[in-house]
Amino acid sequence: MHTIIHPSSPPTRSRRAERTTSSSPFRQPSYECRELADAVKLAVYVPGVDASGVEIEARGPDLLVTARKPHFVRVNWTALHLESAQRDYQLRLRLGHDFDYPALQAEIDDGVLTVTLPKLPAASGGRLSRPLA
Repeated sequence: MHTIIHPSSPPTRSRRAERTTSSSPFRQPSYECRELADAVKLAVYVPGVDASGVEIEARGPDLLVTARKPHFVRVNWTALHLESAQRDYQLRLRLGHDFDYPALQAEIDDGVLTVTLPKLPAASGGRLSRPLA
């Protein structure tokens, strides 16, 4: 005798959960932050981004990094709900006013954007300028 096994039905997903996802054109990239003696070094992971697609802006105490991927439209393109995976990156970090934003240096290599932000010289208010003997 043969046994008929019916495949179990796939779990249903809530459409309400799909609609409540962020409709922002950007997604936040992964990043690492290291504090050095005289600077802060950020490594922002933005795969698929060229140097021409990176914008770095200082807005008061915030650092805003926007990285845009080149978007190619293929001849045989059809929508496959990949729009969320193809979104551009935007990272906003509140670093404070203790940095020399105009002296910022950045380079991108193989999808890793490295930003070096030097610290401002420490104010001498209330500190001794020479060591105690």
